[in-house]
Amino acid sequence: MSECICAIATAAGEGALSVVRICGEGALEVAEKVFFPFGGKAVAEMAGYSCAYGRVMDGADRIDDAVLTVFRAPHSYTGEDSAEISCHGGSYVTERIFRLCCKNGARPAERGEFTKLALINGKLSLTQAEAVADMIAAQGELTMKAAGLARQGRLAQRIDGMKRRLTVLLGKIAAWVDYPEEELPEVTDDLLTGELKAVIDEAAGLSASYDAGMLLKKGIPAAIIGKPNVGKSTLMNLLLGYDRAIVTGKAGTTRDIIEESVRVGDVLLRLADTAGMRETEDEVEQIGVELARKRLSESALIIAVFDGSAKPDEDDRRLISEIKAAEGGTRVLALINKSDISDAGSVSEYEELLSGLTVIGISAKEGDGQRELERAIEEMYLGAAGEDGVLFVNERQRCCLDRSLEHLRAALGAVGMGVTFDAVGIEISEAAEALAELTGERLTDSVVDEVFSKFCVGK
Repeated sequence: MSECICAIATAAGEGALSVVRICGEGALEVAEKVFFPFGGKAVAEMAGYSCAYGRVMDGADRIDDAVLTVFRAPHSYTGEDSAEISCHGGSYVTERIFRLCCKNGARPAERGEFTKLALINGKLSLTQAEAVADMIAAQGELTMKAAGLARQGRLAQRIDGMKRRLTVLLGKIAAWVDYPEEELPEVTDDLLTGELKAVIDEAAGLSASYDAGMLLKKGIPAAIIGKPNVGKSTLMNLLLGYDRAIVTGKAGTTRDIIEESVRVGDVLLRLADTAGMRETEDEVEQIGVELARKRLSESALIIAVFDGSAKPDEDDRRLISEIKAAEGGTRVLALINKSDISDAGSVSEYEELLSGLTVIGISAKEGDGQRELERAIEEMYLGAAGEDGVLFVNERQRCCLDRSLEHLRAALGAVGMGVTFDAVGIEISEAAEALAELTGERLTDSVVDEVFSKFCVGK
């Protein structure tokens, strides 16, 4: 067992409960020195996965009434003896119990040290350990499901499957090269090409999931754009649920960019309300328009707003051309606003001009169409997830995948050029090594330090 460590496992601040976690060699002895169950049963006699109600004592000083939960090795999160004291959630009482545990033989835990112990003791793979941090940081249903799948070992299974294919391929190459006189299945260029392409496709797909995962975790850069007075700021306030942007009947009220994070359904947006885009002689308004145009080019999601109560004019047509010319990775939602006072002929003209885009009729003022907007955004970003969710890789994992892909593509190129199978095998071996680093089979101190530096204390 490792030395005894201790940490406050719940968030700082006041709450109904706090948890002080103790783990490692002597953890139950430390708990026994500070916690005294009502009824006289000793902590040492408690079975694993059992709780006791009692008091926390510092000598003769009664600190708090609490509940102690005992986990005995190897059937615990870390694989070692552990105990958790659930006390009242005041900052002072929690800190005092933590200091009391340290005074009686535990030392303060480092960031992620409990999960690091679970990794060292074989309770978790490296990708499962990383998924613990992702689960804590999840910002929505999809990111939570993705972290849950990785926590269950799905990512490690995918990587292991690729690694097995490469290992089998290496075995075939070695046997074919070393024992040419034996009657072994022939290793052909077509066999190598087929297997390498299959692994490349899977590795490339996982690597590409990094960008989508980061967008969903950190928030999707989104911009509300449109002419002045079409209801952009009213829409911003509707999505936020409170009045953040100034709304007046005067065109051009918004001249600077207003930014807020807002959850729309299960998608987190980093939403910007921009100045109205139109031709103007006003120097200050021109600056706002240029900022809006710049934000249009930088955003992953464009929410273009049009006034359904008026006919499309040249500014509208110019804007529609700009959003249709947006980069391929940019997604566009077109909203025909003011559905409560809209003109059927105007709406029809807009729908014709906006053909090929997702178009929704709303009234930002009355709140009509808000749920349809939420569903459209969820469908854009969550629609391909399926019932079980998807896997997202983190930056470290992506780097390992990209290294593996580099060697796999080099191996594929070598096959195409007729290079000897020995040389091809070297590239395949390097690709497999990179995958082994991803799952933690080839674990270095620097990798462990990098992974757990991102954890909170107490997990």
